[in-house]
Amino acid sequence: MKNLNMVHLNGLRALEAVGRLGSLQAAADELGVSVGAVSQQVIKAEAQLGQVIFERTARGMIATEAGRPVLLALDEGFARLSAAVSIASRKDDTILTISVAPVFAARWLVYRLDRFAVRHPDIKLRLDATTNLVNPALCDVDIGIRVGSGKWPDVKAELLLEQEVFPVCSPEMAATLKEPADILQLPAIIDGHAMFTWEVWMREAGLSGATLPTRHVFNDASLCLDAAIAGQGVMLAWQTLAAFALAEGRLAAPFGIRARTGFGHYFVTAEGTREPKKVRDFKAWIREEMAGTLALFQ
Repeated sequence: MKNLNMVHLNGLRALEAVGRLGSLQAAADELGVSVGAVSQQVIKAEAQLGQVIFERTARGMIATEAGRPVLLALDEGFARLSAAVSIASRKDDTILTISVAPVFAARWLVYRLDRFAVRHPDIKLRLDATTNLVNPALCDVDIGIRVGSGKWPDVKAELLLEQEVFPVCSPEMAATLKEPADILQLPAIIDGHAMFTWEVWMREAGLSGATLPTRHVFNDASLCLDAAIAGQGVMLAWQTLAAFALAEGRLAAPFGIRARTGFGHYFVTAEGTREPKKVRDFKAWIREEMAGTLALFQ
């Protein structure tokens, strides 16, 4: 690693930040220095490396052909350094950081957290509600829960629950339905970000190819669920999304027909590392709670 003595670390940081963010201003904002300081660091680093890394254009800083592999290696290297800092700073085994999608947190997890606190009073939970898949090896997240195929690179994915979808609507609307074909007369509430379509359920119900008139399209499943609770139509929901509203009687799931989407809820943890006790405790508790949810659909 003697070649690292050729270039100042601040210069490499400046190259990486400009390459990732695309401009001197954005890099300066992230690094907490002036634009002039970042520019000087980039110029010095290029001179020390003996390579022109960026082409200065009206559209911003564009990586040269010679600079692209350098920036890629720097991006990977600083990600590793960030991971090392995160690992070194994990001193408190009493704090468990969980990354979950906002809809899973709001519609399923938060209702149950008091039970986890009773079971494990020594563990404090910190929720990171985001739709972005995180790699626990590269940040301070201990465990994530995500819906998908489970085939994500550089992480360990462990199946928690196979996703099944089914129509839900207000109890009053459900009372008008006698057989599956009756649902075709109801207005549909569509989740524009869903990974499946109504055809998944239609096939299972023997209605393949049939469609419903669309009333609303939202980009958030929680909004769809609220609209269904308000009696505005029928939506295609899944176990963790609708469980609480079904248990409270605010929603009904007519017909009892469920269809698998091919996706599932997965635990996401760091690949190739031993899980700490707090993660194992959380996973065991989630599995117990999920069993209770599934009992609603038996």
